[in-house]
Amino acid sequence: MTTEPPPPAGTWGATETASELHLGAEAVKVLAHPLRSRIVTQLRRSGPLTATALAGLLGTNSGATSYHLRRLETVGLVADTGTGKGKERVWQAAVEQHSWTPSELVDDEDAVTALNWLERDYIRHFATKAEQWLDVQQDWPVEWVDQLGINDNVALVSLDQLQAMRREIEDVLQKYRRVGQGNPQAKRIAVYTYAYPVDLDQRPRGDRS
Repeated sequence: MTTEPPPPAGTWGATETASELHLGAEAVKVLAHPLRSRIVTQLRRSGPLTATALAGLLGTNSGATSYHLRRLETVGLVADTGTGKGKERVWQAAVEQHSWTPSELVDDEDAVTALNWLERDYIRHFATKAEQWLDVQQDWPVEWVDQLGINDNVALVSLDQLQAMRREIEDVLQKYRRVGQGNPQAKRIAVYTYAYPVDLDQRPRGDRS
């Protein structure tokens, strides 16, 4: 009799459909902090943890970690599991992913500044993880190495077509988010998408054709 292995730790890939929180101005301002951003990522990756355990993983102290967890709780990004003993609380990621719409923040200068920092921090985080992969890829089977890593393409699209393309890419990612469930050979894979204009100095005229 074959026993199915337990699901991976953390919330990533834990459900059929990813739970998502759309961030408003206040939530963006709360999240835009180096430690808070890492706390959310770590909980999604590792599963529920105490502030002390989180502090050990992130190289900080438990007092600061507790404070930032409480701030993240106020905007719905983390939650108390209710399983802690005594005064020790056990925290979990409240949702698997979050998103924002820049145009919703334009009237709040502090939120715009916070989002600018947050997006740049995510890019720095991606670069760090990408370089770490380069450091260890020689230890992975070549079949995996051939399929992982960077890939870039260029598309010529209108705004409507760009929106459609992003929806289709998201649909594909959702299709494959749990397809490896129960397969001991399956690995969690981080997939980043980032779209930017090739000709940065050529601003569109505002038409949608």
